[in-house]
Amino acid sequence: MTDTMDWNEVYQRIIYRYSTPHGLNHVKEELYKLEDKGEIIIHHIKPYNNPVKMQTLNGFPKVIPTTRLWQHKSCGQCGHIPGYPTSVFWMMNKMEVDYMDEPHQTSCTGWNYHASGASNPVALAGVYVRNMWRAYEIDYFPLIHCGTSFGHYKEIRNMLVLHKEIREKLRPIMRKMDMDIVIPEEVVHYSEWLYTMSKKAAQQRKYNLNEVRAAVHTPCHVYKLVPEDTIYDPDVFQGRRPAAPSGTVQNFGAKLVDYSTWWDCCGFGFRHILTEREFSRSFALFKKVIPAVEEGKADVFVTSDTGCVTTLDKSQWAGKAHGFNYNLPVLADAQFAAIAMGADPYKIAQIHWHATDVEGFMRKIGVDVDDYKEKFIQYLADLREGKAEPEYLYKPHRKIDFYLSVPERVKWYKGEGQKSTSSK
Repeated sequence: MTDTMDWNEVYQRIIYRYSTPHGLNHVKEELYKLEDKGEIIIHHIKPYNNPVKMQTLNGFPKVIPTTRLWQHKSCGQCGHIPGYPTSVFWMMNKMEVDYMDEPHQTSCTGWNYHASGASNPVALAGVYVRNMWRAYEIDYFPLIHCGTSFGHYKEIRNMLVLHKEIREKLRPIMRKMDMDIVIPEEVVHYSEWLYTMSKKAAQQRKYNLNEVRAAVHTPCHVYKLVPEDTIYDPDVFQGRRPAAPSGTVQNFGAKLVDYSTWWDCCGFGFRHILTEREFSRSFALFKKVIPAVEEGKADVFVTSDTGCVTTLDKSQWAGKAHGFNYNLPVLADAQFAAIAMGADPYKIAQIHWHATDVEGFMRKIGVDVDDYKEKFIQYLADLREGKAEPEYLYKPHRKIDFYLSVPERVKWYKGEGQKSTSSK
């Protein structure tokens, strides 16, 4: 942290009031009232989800399920940063967390919502409820990977709870698919799960991160959309920042460093990455990367959303073309933690998909990069020549029974029992 920066002035200048027209307490009260009236189904967090209570910005508790989790994956992660979701799954395997990598999930259509504005409330709610029904049907609680899906779904949750006319238009659509309006008890981002589990995960840390200076960018769509639903912890930046991913970095032993533009967008922003791409690239460099390096002397940039990793990592080449060669490695918190725990940096974290040089960071913490790289190149050659079988994080179709079976509580939709009060 630079000695010349007046951090109190920075906090006063850029921290805004976190509020929405309807407080989170009110939304949740109305949610349970609707359940009592039979207008919706709540997907409750159960004791076998091993829930942990965390605190939100306004002190209201948020329950984080830690196992038996339905993975709502991110379009951008799977397409641009595949080491992101594989790092999540790898850590869940290491910590013996029960999870479902759902093959029948659809996009949240957040691109349509944020980038074009071409959709409508009922369509957005239908996509949300259809995905949430799938998690409810197999009784795995949804864990949202994408920061945009997370913020987007919180807004849709509030919209469904507070606007009866949307529920009335949506219900007949869902009934045509033998579904009803299901709303999870909590909307949970994977980074909140990771922070909740980070002390346990850090017990399996393979490398020492004490000499690592890590700057953090918290994604806008995670904590600026329905912001009072984001978890905070007084042990993380004195409670002035969201607990994740800063707390995860801290619990793994790295030194958190601050910088004056921590609150700013990464530059992605959906619409302007499409229409003003050079603005995004220059903003990412001048407003995020350079302050993190020059003010915080950061060794690595850690964040927790698809667009943020992509923009901060893959925009630096544009600066290099103009003589700004900062080359700050950018990792998702899941990749950062998985590498620290000993995950293969190529097969699992897949750092070869990154534009910045992550190898320098890994060498600093003691990873035998050359050995991993040599084995990975040989693995690829063996695959091409048919000498090796692909390696999986779990057996393909390991839980096919969940795709075929119909739980008792939803049999009435299939005509196998009396309709519940929620069908009225």
